Amino acid sequence: MAYNVLLLGSGGREHALAWSLNKSPQLKKLYIAPGNPGTSEIGENVDLSISDFDQVWSFIQEHEIDITVVGPEQPLVDGIANFLEAKHHPVFGPKLQAAMLEGSKEFAKEFMQRHQIPTAAYKVFDQEDFDEAAAYIREQGKYPVVLKADGLAGGKGVFIPETEAEAIKILEDLKTNSPLKEAASRLVIEEFMKGEEASVFAISDGSSYKVIGNAQDHKRIGDGDTGLNTGGMGAYSPAPVVTAEVLARVEKEIIEPTISGMKEEGNPYVGFLYCGLMITEDGPKVVEYNCRFGDPECQVILPRLRSDLLEIMVAATQVKLGDVDVQFDDEVRCCVVLVSGGYPESYEKGKEITGLEEIENAIIFHAGTKEENGKIYTNGGRVLNIVGSGKELKEAIDVTYREVKKVTFDKAYYRSDIGAKGLKH
Repeated sequence: MAYNVLLLGSGGREHALAWSLNKSPQLKKLYIAPGNPGTSEIGENVDLSISDFDQVWSFIQEHEIDITVVGPEQPLVDGIANFLEAKHHPVFGPKLQAAMLEGSKEFAKEFMQRHQIPTAAYKVFDQEDFDEAAAYIREQGKYPVVLKADGLAGGKGVFIPETEAEAIKILEDLKTNSPLKEAASRLVIEEFMKGEEASVFAISDGSSYKVIGNAQDHKRIGDGDTGLNTGGMGAYSPAPVVTAEVLARVEKEIIEPTISGMKEEGNPYVGFLYCGLMITEDGPKVVEYNCRFGDPECQVILPRLRSDLLEIMVAATQVKLGDVDVQFDDEVRCCVVLVSGGYPESYEKGKEITGLEEIENAIIFHAGTKEENGKIYTNGGRVLNIVGSGKELKEAIDVTYREVKKVTFDKAYYRSDIGAKGLKH
């Protein structure tokens, strides 16, 4: 069968999903809403508000869409899968109740506790009880400590204060004037886990799952993992820290009980499951779940995928994941994210980007860009993803940075150490 596909989203992850879907011999027509200048080269961008479910449904009917793929977390947490499934339309992405694994840190922690899934010790506080939260932090007396806004915060709701004074200041800021005030109406306070971070991704049909790769991403803005948290500055896949032994434990102790636990509780999980992990001395533990593919991890995992992504997604919506194969090539991928100067705080848009046509040995995934009169301009904080490959990690890193240097725009910034951690293994 040939499928008309609607992909919702506009970032680097969605460009990578579109690029991968476009390779499927089963694809009839690909629409991306709203998409970006990169996705317009491989499908048709459509001007839809993905938060307006009725508008999305009208488009689905009018264009005879066979399956809708949801890229970002917000529509999932807002219940778009529930809305479309109620109309008997196949949708790839978890329903609201399952998406709460990302939508609420408290929900995720309680779920892990119920199903004995390894994670950090924690306690939850309401915003009006931040005085009690401060007292709790003092009592623990262990630094650094981890503070997490309960709700969605675009990857910016986690703080790791090193001192009591720093922790108290963050509590005050969240309570009074932070843009995260709403997301932090409840706050999860966790013990700090020592180890190396990595992500393992699974795809699930609600009953079974297949691992769809692993990666390590770089959240901090500065080299050496310094400075503010961002949505992600780069990634590489596979991550050497995720050994065969570690992966076997992740499957047995984390992925299997998550998928079976969700099913048991009447919320079968369909879609991508992102397991953000800390590989500690005691083994892998969950830092966070996401209810969609990671960004920029998606950009390094999908180029490694040999199997047909569309076929896999359709099988997941039909509870037939066992019928498909998930295979990868042997190459390593590295992604460097170019961002606007000033990101993740204030930055300017509308800077002309040059040099894209000079890139020969890497894939370009657009994120925050726009096209005007045949020219490409910056239109967001994270602007472009450049993805190179190699037989070994070092070769992938070298290829990527050679290509990155060809692209320029005013105040462009990128980290110079993506993948360096992996070389130490």
